[in-house]
Amino acid sequence: RAKVSDFGLVKLAPDGGEQSVVTKLAGTFGYLAPEYAVTGKITTKADVFSFGVVLIELLTGLTALDEHRAEEKQYLASWFWKIKSDKEKLLAALDPAIDVKEDTVDSTLTIAELAGHCTAREPSQRPDIGHAVNVLAPLVEQWKPWDDDTEEYSGIDYSLPL
Repeated sequence: RAKVSDFGLVKLAPDGGEQSVVTKLAGTFGYLAPEYAVTGKITTKADVFSFGVVLIELLTGLTALDEHRAEEKQYLASWFWKIKSDKEKLLAALDPAIDVKEDTVDSTLTIAELAGHCTAREPSQRPDIGHAVNVLAPLVEQWKPWDDDTEEYSGIDYSLPL
């Protein structure tokens, strides 16, 4: 259900570490980093925030913004921050389509923790996207689908360079 939208805003920015560009506000609310929504400044950390929201969508099966949900759950990232530290609430919030078992609960919680870091309110508290890749890459083996017909793992070849 997650849709990638407005990633790559930072492509409009000049190369460089902490530089940012002020631009006309564009994007999909719910995915916008708080600092971008307020100042219009684009940084790589704004894209990391959006990526974190997509992770939360994948975990919960909910959309980033839904005015039909209860007020405290309308903005997914804010609601997630309120429940992420409570393991029981977090597990209860997971999409029922995710069949969390004893051997996958740790990786699910790792993804939830990463999503929380990516959606930190302060950009300086968000990881670089390379860190997110380093966290997620080892989990691929655990979640590769098994094909009973061929008795082999199938899915994406994650060994290809990014």
